Amino acid sequence: MSVNQQAHTGPPYGQPQPGYPGFQQPAYGAQTLPAVPQSQYGAYNGPVPGYQQPVPPQGSLRAPPTSGAPPPASGASHPSGHLAYSQFEHGDVQNGIPASAAPMQRPPASQPFLPGSAPTPVSQISTFQQYGPPPASVQQLRNHMAGMTIGSTAASAPPPAGLGYVSGSFSATGSGLHTPYSASQGPPAAGVSEALPLAQPPFPGHTVSTQRLPAQAPGFTPPPPSAGVGPSSYPPSTAAPRPPAMAGPALPGQTVAGPPSSQPNHVSSPPPPPPPSTMAGLHPGPPISGLHGPPPPTHPPQPGYQMQQNGSFGQMRGPQPNYGGAYPGPPNYGSPPGPPPPPKRLDPDSIPSPIQVIEDDRNNRGSEPFVTGVRGQVPPLVTTNFLVKDQGNASPRYIRCTSYNIPCTSDMAKQSQVPLAAVIKPLAALPPEEALPYLVDHGESGPVRCNRCKAYMCPFMQFIEGGRRFQCCFCSCVTEVPPHYFQHLDHTGKRVDFYDRPELSLGSYEFLATVDYCKNNKFPSPPAFIFMIDVSYNAVKSGLVRLICEELKSLLDYLPREGNMEESAIRVGFVTYNKVLHFYNVKSSLAQPQMMVVSDVADMFVPLLDGFLVNVSESRTVIASLLDQIPEMFADTRETETVFAPVIQAGLEALKAAECAGKLFIFHTSLPIAEAPGKLKNRDDRKLINTDKEKTLFQPQTSFYNNLAKDCVAQGCCVDLFLFPNQYLDVATLGVVPYQTGGSIYKYAYFQLETDQYRFLNDLRRDVQKEVGFDAVMRVRTSTGIRATDFFGAFYMSNTTDVEMAGLDCDKTITVEFKHDDKLSEDSGALLQCALLYTSCAGQRRLRIHNLSLNCCTQLADLYRNCETDTLINYLAKYAYRGVLSSPVKTVRDSLINQCAQILACYRKNCASPSSAGQLILPECMKLLPVYLNCVLKSDVLQPGPEVTTDDRAYIRQLVTSMDVAETNVFFYPRLLPLTKADVDSDSLPAAIRNSEERLSKGDIYLLENGLNIFVWVGVSVQQGLIQNLFGVSSFSQISNALSTLPVLENPFSKKVRSIVDMLQGQRSRYMKLIVVKQEDKLEMLFRHFLVEDKSLSGGASYVDFLCHMHKEIRQLLS
Repeated sequence: MSVNQQAHTGPPYGQPQPGYPGFQQPAYGAQTLPAVPQSQYGAYNGPVPGYQQPVPPQGSLRAPPTSGAPPPASGASHPSGHLAYSQFEHGDVQNGIPASAAPMQRPPASQPFLPGSAPTPVSQISTFQQYGPPPASVQQLRNHMAGMTIGSTAASAPPPAGLGYVSGSFSATGSGLHTPYSASQGPPAAGVSEALPLAQPPFPGHTVSTQRLPAQAPGFTPPPPSAGVGPSSYPPSTAAPRPPAMAGPALPGQTVAGPPSSQPNHVSSPPPPPPPSTMAGLHPGPPISGLHGPPPPTHPPQPGYQMQQNGSFGQMRGPQPNYGGAYPGPPNYGSPPGPPPPPKRLDPDSIPSPIQVIEDDRNNRGSEPFVTGVRGQVPPLVTTNFLVKDQGNASPRYIRCTSYNIPCTSDMAKQSQVPLAAVIKPLAALPPEEALPYLVDHGESGPVRCNRCKAYMCPFMQFIEGGRRFQCCFCSCVTEVPPHYFQHLDHTGKRVDFYDRPELSLGSYEFLATVDYCKNNKFPSPPAFIFMIDVSYNAVKSGLVRLICEELKSLLDYLPREGNMEESAIRVGFVTYNKVLHFYNVKSSLAQPQMMVVSDVADMFVPLLDGFLVNVSESRTVIASLLDQIPEMFADTRETETVFAPVIQAGLEALKAAECAGKLFIFHTSLPIAEAPGKLKNRDDRKLINTDKEKTLFQPQTSFYNNLAKDCVAQGCCVDLFLFPNQYLDVATLGVVPYQTGGSIYKYAYFQLETDQYRFLNDLRRDVQKEVGFDAVMRVRTSTGIRATDFFGAFYMSNTTDVEMAGLDCDKTITVEFKHDDKLSEDSGALLQCALLYTSCAGQRRLRIHNLSLNCCTQLADLYRNCETDTLINYLAKYAYRGVLSSPVKTVRDSLINQCAQILACYRKNCASPSSAGQLILPECMKLLPVYLNCVLKSDVLQPGPEVTTDDRAYIRQLVTSMDVAETNVFFYPRLLPLTKADVDSDSLPAAIRNSEERLSKGDIYLLENGLNIFVWVGVSVQQGLIQNLFGVSSFSQISNALSTLPVLENPFSKKVRSIVDMLQGQRSRYMKLIVVKQEDKLEMLFRHFLVEDKSLSGGASYVDFLCHMHKEIRQLLS
C-alpha cells in the first residue's frame, strides 16, 4: 500500500486512535498504535476530560435576525470524539438565523474578527492547554502583560478583507507563558502601549494581531485611539506590489463578503456575547488535567467592552436595531463570583495563510513577464505561473536565492542569521514559450575567460581601452581581448555587437567546449544506458521482470537525442542477476542473443566487449528476442538471494571498456545478503529512534559503497535505482552510489502489478527520456566579498570547489551556501556565475553558464524586504536533513527552531516599528516561515510516526536533498483542492484551501497532492450523483480503496477531475501514486498526516501551537 508515504496523523484534537488491522506495514498488524505523544509545545486545543468538546466557531458574518428576540447564546456542543468536519448535517445551524438565509461565505471554524462585528460568545470558547504554569497572582499577570497578540498588518495598505487577515485585531489567546487579557484580568501595566493596529507601520512587516481586552474598573476611561504605536521610520518597500487598500468595516446591517466558500454547510456567526454580569454565572467545571502548575487564578469579573469599529476599545454600545437589549443576568446576592471562562484559542483565520499569499502573488505577478534585466529583483513565487524574459540575469527556473539583497558585511549577516544560499538547477526544463539557452561556438580557441579567476565572458564584464581589454567583474583583473573577439565600443562603452552575442546580453547560454575541456584531451564518445534486472524469485513472481521486459521493447525507441537528430546516439546493454550475473550479447549480426554468466562476483569483469553495448535500431530484432526470452528463462527460478555491489561494478567495467560515460538502470528487490562484495545485514532497529544512535540509521553500514561511488564518478557512470522492497533493504546504504553519482532512487514498497505498474512505468519512461548531462563538473564563482562555502545535493566532491556528478538531469538541484570573506559595496552589488561542464546525450562536450547579479545592503530592513521564504525553507530542510547524519534528531530540530527565532527576533528588534512585546511581528515576505518550518519539523525524517519505516526515512532524506524549490514547497505544505467546487467548463483549478481538517466538509470531495502522492478524499455525505459520476458506483460504501487510477467515465465531472489529476502529474518530476480515501476509513489516518496545519499523531505541533511557541522563543531572545 504505502510506497513513498508519510506518517499517519491523528484526529484534530489529538485523541489517540487505535491501530487499524489489515495493513502490511509494521504497527498495523491489528496491534494498537501507541497513544498520541504530547506535542512538544503542549496541545493548544486538546480535549479536556470531563468537558464536552465545544464546537469551533462557525460561519459567515451574521445578518440581523428577523424577529426581535435575541438569538440563543450558546452553540450546540458535540461529544469530543467527533471529528471537526462531521459536526453538521447539511441543514444544521449552530445558532443565529437559519443557514439557508445566511450568505454562504466562510469554511467551518474560520471566523476572523472584523472590526465592528461581535466577538464569539463565551459559551463557545474552546478549551486549551498551556505551555507553563499560569500566573499565580494579579501582579504576576501584570508582569507578563504582553499576551500573544499578533498585531496590525504592516504594509502601506492592509491586505484585502475576506481571505486571510483583516486590519484590526483578532481575538485569540497565547499560551500560559504569554497570557492574554480577558475582561476579567486587571488593567495592563502602565506605560506599555496597547497592541492596537491604529497606525499601520509602513515597513512591510506582517503583524499578526490578537486582541487583548483591557480590563477596566467601572468609570475607568479607555485610552484614546491615539495611544497606538507611531509609524516606523523605515520607508515603505517598493520591491513588491502592495495589495489594494481595504474598505472600512461594514456598518451594522451591511453584509461583508467573506472568502469564497468551500463548504456547503455554512452557519451564521454567533450572536453578541452576553454582558459581563452573565459571565459570573458560568462555572467551567473541574480543573483541566494535563496542565502544569496551579489552576488559573480567579479574578472578580469586570465590565467587558465591545469592540469599536477602529479596533480600539470604547464604551458599550446600546442595543442594535432589531436586537433586544442585553440580558441583565441574575442578581448577584453577595455570593463570590465564578471564575472567568477559559480564553478562546487563536483563530486560524487570523494567522498568515499560505493559500492567501500564493493567491495574492498569482494575482499581482502572474500576468506580466518577469524581465531579468534589473539587478536584485525578487522573482514571483514558484507557485505562480509566469513567463521569463532573459535580459542579462539567469531565469529563476535556473537559480533562486534565499535573499536578493545581501548584507554588505559578515557581521550584519551573522546578526540576521538569514542564510545566504542559491538553489541552482543547471539543466532545468523550460516551458515551450521560453527559448533554450543559445549554443555559442568560438571555434578552436574556446570561450573567452578572465586570465586570473577563469570566469567566463558574461554581461557584467567591463570593456575598456576602446574594446581591446576587459576588466573581470569577479576579480577585477584586466585581460586582453583575443584578436578574433575584438569589437569596437559605442558611446556608452558597450560593444557594438552586444545584442548579437548571447554571452554579452543574456543571463544563461552555452559554449561548445574545446578538446582541452575533455578527459585525456580527447572528445567523448556518446553515452550508454545499461539495464540491469534483478531476476530473483520475488522479482519474477510479482510479474515485475515480465513488465520491465515488455516496456523496454517500446521504450528503447524514445532514448534522449539531440534536437534535430533522427535517432539517439545512446547505445544500450542488458544484464540480469540474482546471486550471479548474466551478460547478453545482442550484436546485430546474431540470429539469437547469447548469454554469458559470471559467477565469480568477488572479482567482477565483463565477459564480452563486442556486442554488449549496441545501437538500438541496428540490433532491434535481437533485443526484442532477448526481452521475450528473459521472463521465460527465469520463470521457474527458486533463487531468493541477490548481490548488489557487483552489479554496479559490472556496469562500471562495461563503460570503462567502451571508454564512455553512461547510466545504469538497476531494478532491485531485496537486501543483498548473498556472499559478495558489498554484502549487507539487516540492521533495522526502531529502538534507536530518539536516541543518540539514531543517526546510524541514516548512515551507510559499510564504506564499501562510498569507494564504489567515487570510482563511478571518475568514469561518468551514473546509477538510477528502482527499488521494489517487501521488507527492509537498507536504502541508506544502497542509495549511496545513486546519490553520489547524481542519480535517482525510486521506491515502490509492496509492489503489486495491478495497482503500481502504471506509476512505475510512467517513472521509468520519464527517467529514460529526460534530458541528462554526463561526466559533469560544476563550479560557482562569486565576486570579491563572498564565496561558496557549502554544497547540498546528489553529487561527489573531491575538492572544496568542484561539484562532480557522473550524471545530472533536468530535475536535480545543487544548493550552494555563501559566506562573506570581505566587505561588499552597495554600488557594485554581488555576482554569481555557475559554470557546468558536461557531455550531452549526443556526446558533445559543453559548458552551460548561468549568471546572476544581487543587490547589497547596509540596512537590515533591505535584507528582510528581499527574502524568499520558499527558497529559505528548501535550504533549511536540506541543512537539517544533512544534520541528521551526524547529530541527534532532537539537536537538529532545536537548532532549526533557534535559527528561525533568531531571524525573526533580529527583524523585530531592528526593523519593526516599536510595539508591545506581546505582538508577534513577522516580515512581510517571511510571514509563512513559521508554518513552513513547522512542516519541516513534522516531516518523517525529523519526527517519524510509528508506521514510518527506516527505509522510508532514508529515502525521503535523499529525495529532498536534490529537490528544487517548487518540489519542496508542495512536499512540505501539500496542495488541497475541493474537487466539488471545480468549474467543469473552465480549464482552471478550483481555489486551494488550507491544510487542516476543519476546512473539510463531509459533503465534498477533495484532492491533496504533495509531489509523491495524490489523495482523493471522499466525505461520507457526498451526493450520490457525484459518486456515480466520479467512481461509477452507486453509493459511498461501494467506492473501492484499491483504485490506482480514476475510472474513465463520459461525464463532465469525471473528465474535469481526471484532467486536474493529469495536469498535476505533468507538473511533477515523479508520477504520483493515487490513493482514494473514504472518510472514517482506515486509510484516513494516512491522509490526515498531510493536513499539516493540524497536530500530528507523531507529536508534531499544530500551526497555531507552533506560532505561539515561536513567539515565546522570539521574546526570550529579545529579553
